Amino acid sequence: MPRGDKSKYTDKQERKADHIAEGYEDRGASEEEAERRAWATVNKDDGGGKKEGGSGRGKHTRH
Repeated sequence: MPRGDKSKYTDKQERKADHIAEGYEDRGASEEEAERRAWATVNKDDGGGKKEGGSGRGKHTRH
């Protein structure tokens, strides 16, 4: 999987990243910076992509 490829993320993780990015944008971050921070947060919380074939397969998300 090349860097930046989001194909291994679940729909829930993508929605989570979108929601987090909106919050950063509301606080004044650029769109690019907000997206970078949002995906970093999703990776921190969930340990990366969850779809089969990825290294994060089978892990539970933190609540």
